[in-house]
Amino acid sequence: MAAHKILVIDDSKVIRNMLRDMLPPANFEVLEAADGVKGLEMIQKEKPWMIMLDFLLPRMNGFEVYENLQQNRELKRIPLLLMSGRKQEWTSKIPEPFEDKYLVFIEKPFEQKVLIAAIKKAMALGQKRPPDTSVAAVSSHQVQSATSDSSQELLKQIEALDKRVKVLEQQVVNQHKQMQQLVDFIKKKIG
Repeated sequence: MAAHKILVIDDSKVIRNMLRDMLPPANFEVLEAADGVKGLEMIQKEKPWMIMLDFLLPRMNGFEVYENLQQNRELKRIPLLLMSGRKQEWTSKIPEPFEDKYLVFIEKPFEQKVLIAAIKKAMALGQKRPPDTSVAAVSSHQVQSATSDSSQELLKQIEALDKRVKVLEQQVVNQHKQMQQLVDFIKKKIG
């Protein structure tokens, strides 16, 4: 299966690299943009499967990118994940609940399991978005239904990845317990 393109629009190279590392390369191709203008250009050119958008960006802030997306019938259907270290930046422009606008918000910094849950939620919201009934949107709707099988397959893969993360977390807990037992044993022998 081809990798799904996720566009990360964030001026922090650290955040872009972190997201690239968190997403399995077999399933996701991570595209990057360091500012809002470049991000909007890449959205129009690449038509990513999902967009992860920071609020504070050079040249064009995240809200301006969001507004541009909302003006385009095709682009506004791309699942959107909003990111920020301060939620009030987004809520000052887009009131909650975000789900009513088919958006997902995650607060920085975040862990892999939070990211995976947010991606799943964004996918589900994208599928719930009512179809555009305009004539121009008919072909877009046909394309979307043709790719729904691919989206379902990706959702299954994300769920499998989520299960693997939970197994790994349990293994870490078990190893921590074993390590503590070993430390206690060594302290007994020494003391």
